[in-house]
Amino acid sequence: MPQSLKIIYQVAPDAEALAARAAQYFVEQAERAVAARGQAHIAISGGSTPKAAFALLADSTQPWRARMPWPKLDLWWVDERCVPPDDPDSNYRMTREALLDHVPLQPEQIHRIEGELPPEAAAARYESELRNAFRLEGAELPRFDAVALGMGPDGHTASLFPHTQALEDLGRLAVANHVQAKDSWRVTLTWPVINHASQVFFLIAGADKAQILKEVWMGPRDPERLPSQLIRPAGGILTLLLDRAAAAQLPEPDAEGCGTLERNQ
Repeated sequence: MPQSLKIIYQVAPDAEALAARAAQYFVEQAERAVAARGQAHIAISGGSTPKAAFALLADSTQPWRARMPWPKLDLWWVDERCVPPDDPDSNYRMTREALLDHVPLQPEQIHRIEGELPPEAAAARYESELRNAFRLEGAELPRFDAVALGMGPDGHTASLFPHTQALEDLGRLAVANHVQAKDSWRVTLTWPVINHASQVFFLIAGADKAQILKEVWMGPRDPERLPSQLIRPAGGILTLLLDRAAAAQLPEPDAEGCGTLERNQ
């Protein structure tokens, strides 16, 4: 884990502009990875903000669909609720309806978490798929080209919720996590896996996130209460894509909508 963390935040004027910026960012990360290695492995999250970006990526009238190197893209999920893939709460279902049904991805490029299985079995299956796809040995971690995260108003990210067992599971790639506050089971990538990615970015919109964003990135370190603080990419740089409402309590960005923060804990 890096000793210092540089946080770069980019502020869009509203949620619509944020979705467009996010779609562009997804394409840029895929293009970068394909140029470097011939393949892009990207892990995505659920939620309304990425859903809007996915809809833009799927829209043939927008520039991003034509730019995305679909044949070279492998799509993974950061986390999933333990529900069937057609359940309204499924992150996979949201992505399928907004994106997958409309773009030229083959089944073997789509690596979903099988939320219909018992939680521990789903986590084990997902870890096995990661190990096979990335050809991992021993304690090696997969290196995603990009990981897209959200943040809840309680400071959670992925399915790393406050005071839950998954915060302590460092030796596995994916774990089942019971979230008592939600009375539900989730499967999530562990935070060391997320931090090992080449690029990690948060995609956050809404005034209800403004206070928690300030607490997480400008307040005292308390990752048991604010699990998003565990996200400290190995490269020492973290990107936040925000709308103006979410960024309201961060230092005012420059004229181009960019700002930086430094954390040394």
